[in-house]
Amino acid sequence: MKWIDMVLVFALMGVMSLIGNTIGYKLPLAEAAIGYVIMMAITLIGILLARIVPFKLPMVFWISIIALLSTSPLSPVAKPIIAYTSKIDFLALCTPILAYAGLSVGKDLPMFKQMSWRIVVVALAVYTGTFVFATMIAEVMLRVEGLI
Repeated sequence: MKWIDMVLVFALMGVMSLIGNTIGYKLPLAEAAIGYVIMMAITLIGILLARIVPFKLPMVFWISIIALLSTSPLSPVAKPIIAYTSKIDFLALCTPILAYAGLSVGKDLPMFKQMSWRIVVVALAVYTGTFVFATMIAEVMLRVEGLI
């Protein structure tokens, strides 16, 4: 995907997220917009790193590393980044992204038909395993910390 296309998609998602953020959660538009621009910049830097670094690691890895480094206590810009990005509600951000993902899956419907019923079994196994193991890990950690 070309850079201009990525920026346009991110900008469109940002506008939809900010509208949902402002209307649904009554959070300030200007500060949320700055927070979204910061998140978009971190994402674009991560994508750039994934493309130019000689060894191949997923984009999510690079984006996560940039986000972690920029918000760590050692970072001089951590406080403003956290202050602005905290003005964006997670659900307001996820809604347009999930809608876009749904549209993306819709264009591959013939491929899903070819996979038949087996994809449903695999999906249920993955979802169940994720839920069960996340619950087990949470249970253990809460007991270790003495919260339950």
